[in-house]
Amino acid sequence: MKTRLTKYLIDFSDFRLSRPISDKVRLLEILAVALTGIGKFIFMDYLDLRLPYVVFAILAWGVYVMYRYKKDHQVLKDWGFRLDNFKLVLRLMLPFVIVSVLSFLIIGYVQDTLNPTWHILPLLITYPIWGTIQQFLTIGLVAGNLSTLKSIKLKKVTVILITALLFSLVHYPSVWLLIGTFILALVYGYIYLKSKNLYVLGLFHGWLGALFYYTVVDQDPFADVFLKFIN
Repeated sequence: MKTRLTKYLIDFSDFRLSRPISDKVRLLEILAVALTGIGKFIFMDYLDLRLPYVVFAILAWGVYVMYRYKKDHQVLKDWGFRLDNFKLVLRLMLPFVIVSVLSFLIIGYVQDTLNPTWHILPLLITYPIWGTIQQFLTIGLVAGNLSTLKSIKLKKVTVILITALLFSLVHYPSVWLLIGTFILALVYGYIYLKSKNLYVLGLFHGWLGALFYYTVVDQDPFADVFLKFIN
């Protein structure tokens, strides 16, 4: 009887929510994400320091994640760094992924921008890491915080639209990236608020993003980021 009761108590503890976060902290996190986005225009677009910026952003936000985790071990699961619903979110994403891949190939064929090259292979491995970070910032912190503000009650549709608009604007001035990321964020925002899992979103962000560059945008991110440091 005691063993069974203990088991139930342990199981129940797994569902403990993370500690309440004030609106001030949530708004500061959104502001920090906005500043990270502004940094993209400065360091990636203007100064052409793409790789150093990405590395610094990953390290800086990694430190913050560790800081929050030390204060509350449940925060990672609350953000969406979890595996228990991986298959569920994977199934939710598959129809969108299939339609997206087919659309990329058709658009690329029509505008003659299909660029098959081995350069896409390293990106399929590395880009999901950066994709997960981006989804943590835009979907996890922006959409997640906007949807849980106590002082301002926003409808889910409003949260998704705001998040999609912000995520799209970060990819200015490329028209294709503006359109593609807006649609991506609409779908991602809906799925995230329905069932949080940043691993699935980050994985497909990386794969779809890499394919998008080599089929629709007609750019070679691998050459732009890595080869100039090698050559």
